[in-house]
Amino acid sequence: MGNVVLGRNISEYIDELYSRHKVELKEYSVPDGEVRSAYTLDDTMTIVVDSSGLIFSIGCNQSYTGRYKECLYPGQSMRGIIGLTSRQRIFNGSLIIDDDFGFSFVIPPPYDEIADAMDHMPLDLILNEIYVANFSSWNPNNSGARFLHERKTKR
Repeated sequence: MGNVVLGRNISEYIDELYSRHKVELKEYSVPDGEVRSAYTLDDTMTIVVDSSGLIFSIGCNQSYTGRYKECLYPGQSMRGIIGLTSRQRIFNGSLIIDDDFGFSFVIPPPYDEIADAMDHMPLDLILNEIYVANFSSWNPNNSGARFLHERKTKR
């Protein structure tokens, strides 16, 4: 997304980022204690890297003008997304499209907490953020993800 590639090191992009964009850098810790860094470019795109600098997610808001699969972009309504895609699924506050666990729309509050099924989503709801990352662990067809889900359900 935005000519940035998952799995590459941020060092490959750093000179271009700072010479062409207003960059805001934030560091934060995730529950496992690892420190992550988020580079936000022009209040539009966020590149998240792990402690070694590897890019593992890229997010964009409604100011981003690119398209995913030539038709999906931040700022679309649920109605529009449903009309352009075959299948929509909710996982972890995100909307997964056509079982592509590398792309998601972020579901905004309060629906990120209360929507468990597509029927809970209003058709006029606008989804202003997209992310590209490896969400394959969320895939219920992935045996590791199924095991995690079954384990959590049994507790």
